[in-house]
Amino acid sequence: MAKKGLILCVCQGTCPSFKKMDTLEVLNAIRREKIVDFVSLHPQLCADDGDQYLKILLDNKDIDKLYVAACDPLMQQKMFRDALEAVGFDKSKHVALDIRNMSTEEAVNAIKKLISENP
Repeated sequence: MAKKGLILCVCQGTCPSFKKMDTLEVLNAIRREKIVDFVSLHPQLCADDGDQYLKILLDNKDIDKLYVAACDPLMQQKMFRDALEAVGFDKSKHVALDIRNMSTEEAVNAIKKLISENP
């Protein structure tokens, strides 16, 4: 059965652009809505261990859509390309969203909108 998931990446948790947001509450709000099958938090997906995390996660062929709420979508495409290709994950199944400088509520609403527009 195909699954959908959300990863929230927070730029090490030290980036000022995430200071207005309670990241755990963002994940809890999306989890409670049951609009994805799993949520996760990663401190820095663009680091080497982020690539490893993506490879392990996406080697599961049941994942049909991966939403990543983090930084600029174009940067995400560039940074995650090698990891996605390494496990044969179709890059069109990666849906990116920039949530920097958003409040908790703004991030939750933006993620919900993204998911509804990209089922």
